[in-house]
Amino acid sequence: MTSPAAPAAKKDPWELPDVSGRVVGVLGGTGDQGRGLAHRLARAGQTVIIGSRSAERARQAADELGAGIEGADNAACARRSDIVIVAVPWDGHAATLEALREDLDGKLVVDCVNPLGFDKKGAYALTPEEGSAAEQAAALLPGSRVTAAFHHLSATLLSDPRIDAIETDVMVLGEVRADCEIVQALASRIPGMRGVFAGRLRNAHQVESLVANLISVNRRYRAHAGVRLTDI
Repeated sequence: MTSPAAPAAKKDPWELPDVSGRVVGVLGGTGDQGRGLAHRLARAGQTVIIGSRSAERARQAADELGAGIEGADNAACARRSDIVIVAVPWDGHAATLEALREDLDGKLVVDCVNPLGFDKKGAYALTPEEGSAAEQAAALLPGSRVTAAFHHLSATLLSDPRIDAIETDVMVLGEVRADCEIVQALASRIPGMRGVFAGRLRNAHQVESLVANLISVNRRYRAHAGVRLTDI
């Protein structure tokens, strides 16, 4: 009589891949958020390429940020990178991705764009036709592996060289768990951060929208608050 097979052991959710050898491109790397992410990832030992519409501007920003960072135009940045972070302004999001569709084909794309509006009452969330910036990216880049992450990080903290660790969680969303784990691992290379799986792209809207609340929190308390998830 054959004994029943033992149930497969569940994988430890904190067991993440080694991404230390991956080249990370940052589209919009001359903006505050992009520069900050480039600085932190290079400081953690990652090879980083800053992308901009102007290669000269990208190289200037890379020179200012220091070792481990190169500058290139957006297309070259996309082609030369293994993981591409999209940190462009919302109003240029669709046009930038449409122009780079072929260069981003086959790439792991990490969208961290927050669709926000501003009026005299402060910041408020916008709802793209596709549902979220990340879902818009997925629709525009059918040949790419699109994920969403890095929405709730303070550009001020990211760029401050005096700060060694940033105590916050990075919620990562995507359709393929293995792709999400790569992005989780990338986030976790930055001291103080944890990359946490937070669902599929259809849930990206509320993650992007939360930034409007954080802006209100930070203005009221003169802080640089992020997000920390409990009980995990």
